[in-house]
Amino acid sequence: MAFTLRSMSRCGRNNEWSRPMLRTAVENAKALVDAGEAKTKLSSGHMLLLGVLAGAYIGFGAHLATVVSTGTWECWGLSRLAVGAAFTVGLMLVVVAGAELFTGNNLMTVALCSGRIGLGGLLRNWGLVYLGNLIGSIGLALIIAKASGLLAGPVGGTAITIAAAKTNAAAIEGLDHNVAFFFRAIGCNWLVCLAVLMAMASPSASGKFLAIFFPITAFVASGFEHCVANMYFIPAGIFAKGFQAAQASAGLGAAQLTTLNWTTMWTQNLVSVTLGNIVGGAVFVGVAYFLANLCGREAVRPAPEMAQPRVRPALAPERAALEPLAAEPQPVQARTAEAMSQR
Repeated sequence: MAFTLRSMSRCGRNNEWSRPMLRTAVENAKALVDAGEAKTKLSSGHMLLLGVLAGAYIGFGAHLATVVSTGTWECWGLSRLAVGAAFTVGLMLVVVAGAELFTGNNLMTVALCSGRIGLGGLLRNWGLVYLGNLIGSIGLALIIAKASGLLAGPVGGTAITIAAAKTNAAAIEGLDHNVAFFFRAIGCNWLVCLAVLMAMASPSASGKFLAIFFPITAFVASGFEHCVANMYFIPAGIFAKGFQAAQASAGLGAAQLTTLNWTTMWTQNLVSVTLGNIVGGAVFVGVAYFLANLCGREAVRPAPEMAQPRVRPALAPERAALEPLAAEPQPVQARTAEAMSQR
């Protein structure tokens, strides 16, 4: 007997069959259209607030990754894997707790291609959410660095090292820094949007956690670049420069510390990384999944609710046989009603 993704469990006394445990690819694509339309209808204040929360949530994951990467590891690959696993906390908070993340919202191109939203609505959402992500990430970095003092020691040294590597304009084996980071950003949001897509397919929190864990671990361990994460990493390194112990722990020269600033955060990182993230998420996932699952089909209608039960197939013929009987007119009742109306 071949099993599909649909649950075979029965619920209630009527032996009704539950809906699929996982959405199919087509159902998931339709759900993306619905979600994209709903996002454009949020008020500006709502978008900004949820963007601030998402920036802080990603910042929490980034800070944890910084802590985990501090110290010496005998195996470099295992250290990258551990850092990636730690960072997954950020997207889990965004998806399960609920917030607006710029890189995840790049999937709104599915709704754009389906004709359910306009370009203006999409750009409005991206702009406000990006600003909110920036505020939330920098705000958390300020709290952790300046208010808590957690970056005053070795962890601060790690934060400086990470930030300096992300803003170093030196060519990478002859390859321009920004060009390299642009393509790293494509790989990053390709995986991030796949994580969001898979998380949407599962109705359970545990399923969402697993869907997020592996792609996000993969992107961090692979060395890809995420613009919202860098909105925390780079400011955290800039703030940590104010601690002498953190500078000593980082072991960087004066020239390297000087190039780590608010200008290079944009010119040597965020501009190229943001553009790469848009290509990776909006095109390589959003447009690709629209073409694969929705293009050429009938008008996209709202996706079905995952938890809504349906009638057991065995009962359907019996009910179908009774429907014509229920639809037949009742002659006696009709004549009686007509006589009563004449009185």
